[in-house]
Order: sequence, then C-alpha cells, then structure tokens
Amino acid sequence: MLIEAVRVVAAPAPAQVAWVEKYGVAPDEIALGFDDAFGLAGQLVEEGQISPAVLPCLQMIDETFSEMSLDSGVDRWTKAAMLTDAGWHRARHLAREVLTAEAEDDASLPDICIIR
Repeated sequence: MLIEAVRVVAAPAPAQVAWVEKYGVAPDEIALGFDDAFGLAGQLVEEGQISPAVLPCLQMIDETFSEMSLDSGVDRWTKAAMLTDAGWHRARHLAREVLTAEAEDDASLPDICIIR
C-alpha cells in the first residue's frame, strides 16, 4: 500500500492529473492516500518490507504535504497547481528517490475503488 501511494506521488504531473480525473477525486487525495500509508512506514521497516534508509524521504514527503496544507495564501490542491507548484515538484522528486532506493519501477498507477 505504501509503495502504491508513493508511485502516485512520484508520477509525472500530467499522469497525476489524468489519475485524479479518471477517478473523479480532488488532487489532495494523492496526499491523503500517502498519509494513510505513511502511518505504516515504521511497521514496514520493522518487518523488513522497506529499508530504513527511505524513512527520511518518506518523512520529507509528509512534511511537504503538511506545509502545503498550511499555506492558506495559495490553492495548492488544484490540477493546475499539480503542474506548476514547487511543493508538488518536491514531493515527486522525493517519491522517485524512494522508488529508486527500493528498486521499484514506476509501474502504472494503481486503481482505486471510490465508494460514494
């Protein structure tokens, strides 16, 4: 679940926009999905499922999304912002570092099930 969430964060901006449009969700769902999975990071390290070396990058992604949420002066949770915002760019870069360190490819973005 964590690696799938990281894949979505790491995806190029146009792929992220297409993903949120496909599922009819807001861009903040990417951050929320990551946040849900990030809560398991410590346990995944303990179980040997991810390397402890990726924890700093995962924490920086979490911090980046938190900072973006606190910035009330700019709407950073729009499809347009996904294409240009420095926070989105930073989160993508960090997520790609995690995938590289974990020897994960940038497979297609995961499908999600939306219950409305």
